[in-house]
Amino acid sequence: MDDSDLASGILNQVPIEISISVGRARPLVRDLVRLKRDSVLALDRRVEDPVELFIGDKLIARGQLQELEGEQAGYLGVRLTEIIDLREAL
Repeated sequence: MDDSDLASGILNQVPIEISISVGRARPLVRDLVRLKRDSVLALDRRVEDPVELFIGDKLIARGQLQELEGEQAGYLGVRLTEIIDLREAL
């Protein structure tokens, strides 16, 4: 095993945090300070629109939100519909 094999083996064990963006809101400051419990903040996307997956600020994929079943029932997951070439994205 050479150094590059060892390095790639170690890197494969490093966890990565992926952020999921479901949409953005652009309220006016006056509307923002009026928010209270149970207020609804409208986003720029519909429920059926794809979500975007990011590592840092780099887009890596798009997908659809779905509720998980079985032991993970009630949790959200993302069904990937488009994957960006990670060699280019990162």
